[in-house]
Amino acid sequence: MYWQYFKYVVEHKWNVGIECLKMGLYWHAITHDLSKFLPSEFIPYAKFFKGTGRYKTYKKSDEGNQDFQKGWCHHQKRNKHHWNYWVSVTRKEEVIPIPMPEKYIKQMIADWNGMARKFDGLSKDYYNDNKKEMILHEDTVDILESILKI
Repeated sequence: MYWQYFKYVVEHKWNVGIECLKMGLYWHAITHDLSKFLPSEFIPYAKFFKGTGRYKTYKKSDEGNQDFQKGWCHHQKRNKHHWNYWVSVTRKEEVIPIPMPEKYIKQMIADWNGMARKFDGLSKDYYNDNKKEMILHEDTVDILESILKI
């Protein structure tokens, strides 16, 4: 299970790296998702995604998986290319989107493009299919949709 997940992460980093190079994001091509190799992310991710030996699609029902959720929380708060990094929650449980700098928006798109290299599709389609679930600042939406030509 761990070896299979390791190979998956390396392939993902390769695919995203190619997309980063196309966008001129040279440093990010190297550093993308390095935190996935830390035990706090690697172990719960490996168990969640590769426990059966094949890729597992994340579903709403998986939100009860505490180990995976903890690993996912670590990941999104360590990596500025995730929109989740740019969301603040107040003591009153208000959710406040913070504008993403353009370089992180581009890195997020490179991530989506890297996933599309493996699973087919387009980053524009991914965004359109998932934007209702994303909490994005209006400035972020403007830049993102401009880059995606929406």
